[in-house]
Amino acid sequence: MITSRDQVTDMIIATKVRKGLKWAHAAEAIGMSKEWTTAGCLGQMTFDKAQAEALGKLFELPDEAIAWLQIVPYKGSLPTAVPTDPLIYRWYELVNVYGTTIKELIHEEFGDGIMSAIDFSMDIQREPDHKGDRVNVVLSGKFLPYKSY
Repeated sequence: MITSRDQVTDMIIATKVRKGLKWAHAAEAIGMSKEWTTAGCLGQMTFDKAQAEALGKLFELPDEAIAWLQIVPYKGSLPTAVPTDPLIYRWYELVNVYGTTIKELIHEEFGDGIMSAIDFSMDIQREPDHKGDRVNVVLSGKFLPYKSY
């Protein structure tokens, strides 16, 4: 009996490792980006029935797990206020150092509002560089202005 979405994530990861799959394989199976698909497989997005069934086949999931993939998850995957994983901590550090700059520049360009993480896309690519490959991350979120009332 499955009692949480985390158990389904564990099942997906275990099968991914056992079968030597990449997240791109899962993305290809459902026709979505590797970034969104990975977030979903890690428990942060909801899959429709066809997507859940395709992932179920790829990851050899039981029907109960496929049903869990179609339930809106509790979003937010970090277990602590300050992340301890080094890669995730660097993102936290990036926001601590550049967050006010990003906020200032968005407000200067767009006005008072936020960048959506709902109407959002992300692309992660390797960028070859003779000094050592770089991680190129493009985040694109719809601007949502605050309204006056």
